[in-house]
Amino acid sequence: MEELNYFQKLNNINVNDKTEQKNGLTYLSWAWAWGEVKKLFPDANYTIYESTLPSGYTVNYYTDGRTAWVKTGVTINGIEHIEELPVMDFRNKSIMLDLLTSFDVNKAIQRSLTKAVARHGLGLYIYAGEDLPTVEEKKITQET
Repeated sequence: MEELNYFQKLNNINVNDKTEQKNGLTYLSWAWAWGEVKKLFPDANYTIYESTLPSGYTVNYYTDGRTAWVKTGVTINGIEHIEELPVMDFRNKSIMLDLLTSFDVNKAIQRSLTKAVARHGLGLYIYAGEDLPTVEEKKITQET
């Protein structure tokens, strides 16, 4: 029998009983996801990318001057997958830069790490369809 590659091993793990529903979205605990990765691949690691603001301060987020996003990478078996994620509020709307807190950034980093883990297979199915465009309902009018 052929041995599964690392993606298949992670992708075969059922995460359904480890997820939570919030505001219509499914979330997987970053701690559980990272624990599963480290059990199978103890040499796995992650990177929280930083940027330098015009003031010279180094921060663990990126900004366009209005909003912010984080960037994380997870490396398993020498393969890194990088994920970027906006810093969002509880309604999943971008937080304006002047209202940003370290807690908001930390939450985004943990969610971004979980998504980067998913790119390696664990819980990937949770994100299926999230990038589909939203369809606006159009009124159909009948011309006479």
